[in-house]
Amino acid sequence: MDTSGPAAFVNGEILKMFVGRRVRTVVQAQREEGGLLIGQSTDGHQLTIKGASGAPMSHYVEIIGIAEPNQAIRAEVCTDFGENFDPAPFNGLCKLANGQMKDLFL
Repeated sequence: MDTSGPAAFVNGEILKMFVGRRVRTVVQAQREEGGLLIGQSTDGHQLTIKGASGAPMSHYVEIIGIAEPNQAIRAEVCTDFGENFDPAPFNGLCKLANGQMKDLFL
């Protein structure tokens, strides 16, 4: 496992605490606007993903990239998780990884 550039697990609410840092999240693709992917985070926030165009609409997509202001992420890696993804466990993981269990995560 490469730990040289760890990515924090974030949902829409937690994303704003990591501006300028590498993050990992999952969004459900909703639409594309001018080369940007607009998606819904696992906790219901609307996120703008730069550099992730081409994702199938309604699919869940894992995004690893750099958090930017205004609920945006500059994508480095995008992985299509398909339509059958339960967002609740990932959202719970984000809360644990940034709350009471954060010492267990990079």
